[in-house]
Order: sequence, then structure tokens, then C-alpha cells
Amino acid sequence: MRTNKLTGKTAIVTGGGRGIGRGIALRLAQEGADVLIADLSEEHARQTVEEIAKQSNVSADYFVGDLSLEESAVRMVEKTIANWGKVDILVNNAGGGIILPFLEHTPDTLRTTIERNLWTVIWGCRAVLPHMVARRYGRIINIGADSVRSGLWGHAAYNGAKGGVHGLTTGLAREFCAYNITVNTVAPCAVATETLVELEKTDPDMYQKFVSVIPQGRPAEVQEVANVVSFIASDEASFINGQVISVNGGTTMP
Repeated sequence: MRTNKLTGKTAIVTGGGRGIGRGIALRLAQEGADVLIADLSEEHARQTVEEIAKQSNVSADYFVGDLSLEESAVRMVEKTIANWGKVDILVNNAGGGIILPFLEHTPDTLRTTIERNLWTVIWGCRAVLPHMVARRYGRIINIGADSVRSGLWGHAAYNGAKGGVHGLTTGLAREFCAYNITVNTVAPCAVATETLVELEKTDPDMYQKFVSVIPQGRPAEVQEVANVVSFIASDEASFINGQVISVNGGTTMP
């Protein structure tokens, strides 16, 4: 059930052109938020904006740029403020790991994995936090990974980057809580995105390994991740701060 709990809010969703990011962007728009979609692909970003226009009575736009570069993150935030005058919510979803056994990585694949999954979050937070501090309001939601806790085949480098995101979350949460800014991470297990569907076709044994550790016996649906992000982004979650919230079908438990 939609509640319109984000009416009047403005959100940025990085990596919003496909997969989890697209699902999050659609859900935030359905809850009433105006949304900027940031992505490397103009085609995918535009498609998400068009879908928002069909489904929701909100405003949406897109930004194309490499968010592992500081200047791109700055321009992304500047465009959002130029459009709507503010940024209430930042969802740092941009990422995508190069999943390989650790010793099969090259310096380039290791660097790319860290840039995609950690530097994108660092620069996004650095760009938006001065604005949120000045307004004394903000919701930052990082997309982490449950594999940081569970350990998965071929995920060591990826977990190094996502573990950095988890650590950044707690540090920023404490540092900026006095400004009514919350910083949390949502950490999914395997999610039924286009990438995972393709993996099931091309490498069914690896797909089964990833799914076999989930007690509920299936990947998460994109909407199940988006549901949690939508709640954390709302004022209903104002006292949730510095948390890594797993959406994992019971894969890891405290």
C-alpha cells in the first residue's frame, strides 16, 4: 500500500537506470518524492524517468556521469538543487562488482571494484552533506552487501569495497546526527535483477551457490529491497541511524 509518505521530498538515486536502483527510484516516486536518476547510461536513466512519468504524479530528471569522480558527484547534486531547490534523500546505489576469485583479479579489476562500490559512495556523501547540514535535514541510504557478513565465493574484493561502505555509514551517522541527518545502509543478499537472471543462464552452478546460502531458498525481489529503502528514507524512520539493515531471507542472523 502506498502512503505518499515522501510527498514534498527530493531524492537522488545513483545507479537508478536498472536493477535495484531502478526499483528504488520507482518506489520513492510512488511515495511522492521527486527523483533525480543518476547513471552511466543515458538510455537507461531516461527509461527510468519515462517510467516514473507514467506511474507517478511527480517530477523526475536524470544525470549521466561517472560518480567515482568527485566532479561528477558535485555536478549531480548541483543539478538536483537547480531543479528542485534541495536534496532531502540520497540513495547511494551505484556499484557493480567484478566477481572473481581474489587471485584472478588484476590491478585494474581491483581498482574498478573499489571505484564503483566505495568511491561512488564517498563522493556522493561529500557532495550532498554540506547542503544537508545547511538545511539541518537529510536521509542518506547506502546500498551495501550482505556478503560482507556471509562471505561468498569470488566476493573478497567486492566485500572489501562494500565493507568500506558499511564502515563509512557508522562514522557519518555519528558525525552528522546533530544536524538531523541519518545515514544507514541496506544490505541485500542476491537480488533477482537482470544480472542475476543472466547468471542463472550462463553459470547455473555459480547461481545456485549464491542462492543456496539463503534459507528462504530464493533471491530477494527488487521490490523487497526498495520497500526497506523507502521506509528508511521517510520521517517514520527518524530514530534509525548508523545501522546496516540486512534484506537477506535469513542468510545471516545476529
